[in-house]
Amino acid sequence: MIVRLVVAFLSTAAGRAAVSTAWEITSYQDFLRGRFTGVALSRDGRVHLAPKIEPVFASGQPVIWSAVRSADGTLYLGTGHRGRVFRVDPAGRAEVLWTAEQPEIFAVALDSRGRLYAAASPGGRIYRIEAGKAAEFFVPEAGYIWSLEFGKDGALYAGAGDPGRIYRIDSSGRGEVWYETGQSHVTSLAFDAQGRLLAGTEPNGILYRIAGKGKAFVLYDSPFPEIRAIAPSPDGSVYAAAMGGSILRQSGSATGPAPGGTPGVVTAPTVSITVTGEAAQSGIEIKPKPEAPKPSAAPASTGVSAMPASAIEQAGVEKSALYRIRPDNSVETLWTSKDENVYDLIPSGGRIVFSTDAQGRIYELTSDRKLTLLAQTNESEVLRLVETPGALLAATGNLGKILRLGSGAADSGVYESPVHDAGGAARWGRLSWRADSCPRCTLAFRTRTGNSARPDDTWSDWSEPLVDASGAAVTSPNARYVQWKAELAGAAGVSPALDSVRLSYLPQNYPPVVRSLTVTAQTAPAGQPKTAAAAALPVYSITVTDTGETAASSLSGTPTQPVGRASIEQLVISWQAEDTDGDRLAFTLSFRGENERRWIDLRTDAGDSSYTIDAEALADGRYFFRVVASDRSSNPDGVARDAELISAPILVDHTPPAVTVARAGPDIEIEAADAASPLRNCEYSIDAGPWSALEAVDGVTDSLRERFRLRLPALAPGEHLLVVRVLDLAGNPGLSKLVLGQPLP
Repeated sequence: MIVRLVVAFLSTAAGRAAVSTAWEITSYQDFLRGRFTGVALSRDGRVHLAPKIEPVFASGQPVIWSAVRSADGTLYLGTGHRGRVFRVDPAGRAEVLWTAEQPEIFAVALDSRGRLYAAASPGGRIYRIEAGKAAEFFVPEAGYIWSLEFGKDGALYAGAGDPGRIYRIDSSGRGEVWYETGQSHVTSLAFDAQGRLLAGTEPNGILYRIAGKGKAFVLYDSPFPEIRAIAPSPDGSVYAAAMGGSILRQSGSATGPAPGGTPGVVTAPTVSITVTGEAAQSGIEIKPKPEAPKPSAAPASTGVSAMPASAIEQAGVEKSALYRIRPDNSVETLWTSKDENVYDLIPSGGRIVFSTDAQGRIYELTSDRKLTLLAQTNESEVLRLVETPGALLAATGNLGKILRLGSGAADSGVYESPVHDAGGAARWGRLSWRADSCPRCTLAFRTRTGNSARPDDTWSDWSEPLVDASGAAVTSPNARYVQWKAELAGAAGVSPALDSVRLSYLPQNYPPVVRSLTVTAQTAPAGQPKTAAAAALPVYSITVTDTGETAASSLSGTPTQPVGRASIEQLVISWQAEDTDGDRLAFTLSFRGENERRWIDLRTDAGDSSYTIDAEALADGRYFFRVVASDRSSNPDGVARDAELISAPILVDHTPPAVTVARAGPDIEIEAADAASPLRNCEYSIDAGPWSALEAVDGVTDSLRERFRLRLPALAPGEHLLVVRVLDLAGNPGLSKLVLGQPLP
């Protein structure tokens, strides 16, 4: 009989295969994850110098919500969160034209006479600004005004929110509801090539074409909550930007404006705006509540907006999209993203230029749907785009700035790769790259490393420049994380073009982990005895008939039938191990006795994780089993690692206790002893009747040797058979008998 103990040791580790590997950036999507400063990414996945970005104006406000350019090149800007309107002349000279009582200027527009109109929210008021003075022009029954647009008839059209209506206001300031959308907000307005009004709404992301008062046709019902921007094209097509698909909005109570105009949380029944107190902080988030079963929310801004607690962003879903609605009303999806929200777009010369919130990126989409990253402003978002002769203006958030993208390339630029995780302290190899050079152009690389996931002060400094494209040894310290940057410099308007980069390294080899080691006993399969003694045991079948004759007899007489052991014991040693690097493992299984020093191998370099031996191959005693896992088959000498696990002591006990029974007057004295394991219980039976338990004389049966005393009950006259059975800890039974009723010797 075997007493088995099961021991499991658990541990965890993280890592990757400890073989020489490489980190490669080769495609458009690979490069897109990095940081661009003065460099662009072409549609074929090549990094080159971007159009020169020049600062034009810094508002000192957190965000520039709206922009309009006059015929003479003057720029008018509406900002938040202090409700200021700026005028910036073509030379870049700026002034505060007007400050509203409301914190946000979401829309500005110019009429044919050059008069400026500004929509202030919340509270929904339109002001006309002349000679530096503002007068209230129109107050609709709405909480917000998101968009303004002048029609060919000279009337001003306003897209309002809470509720989502379109107002038409004549030159005298008299207004009327032009169309009731049934939505919460009208977020964008534009006129198509035929002079028909186009409107985008929220929270159902519907694009309307409005032919007259109360007459509308749904051009497209998008799967996104908001139509953010609309851009008609001279060929009759309409381009639309939809966004907000990753934001879910939970229900919550609405509050009114903070007292005294102090920036706070301002909400209408269906829209929430969070406003911070300092201009340098991000602060506003427009998230109207859904009215239909769609992904409900408005733009989630990474920098300008502080997402309220009731808004939840879902990862891995489409955030935004660009659409083209052709003159025949068919719809084509031009671009979608799970990572970026699109804010504005401009059709220009057979291409679409649009802006997003991914570090203020500006993209170009050509007619063949090839995407180019034109520039990255490294601001939180580019909210508005304004086209000017020979340049493109970008209005940003956090902070609110105007930047100019010229037609000429920048003199120099830097691309920073994403951070790469080697899984553990890695030994760096060589950095190599492929690029197209040009006369007097330069391309150099630097690396830095660290052991925190984000680069910080604990990282190493940038290395000295690496200029050998065929492979330059990385000198940064061994660490878990690595980053490289490419420094590009052009000449005579020509730029080098980086095609791919490869960094080789040897990651740290983590040792295997032996998670558990189990030793159990089992019976050998029927008909498969494991020892010679067991195989020699005779098997008898004796049938006794009612005549007293036996069917099995011979000249040697009728044999005594031995009652053999019911089963043959085996020891099964099994283990669980893994290698976090994914290396192939080999196992060595060994054992030793309790008072022995030498480990005896049972199996070496095994690929499986279990082994079976005959229990009788081990004499009585306590044993330890050890398994050693090694990854040397996958790693060179000096790098290979081992791990081992040793079992708790395993008691092997084949021998039953020795039991003696003797009469001592009216009592029966019983003594039992075992050489291997403590005794665990004693019981007796009279005349093959039920077993009855006996306690040790000292009260606890727990030693190698114990005494028991039995006071016999009254028995009928005559002989009786008393059998005493004592079991040891391994379950081996020791038996002795005594015939009662016989005279004492």
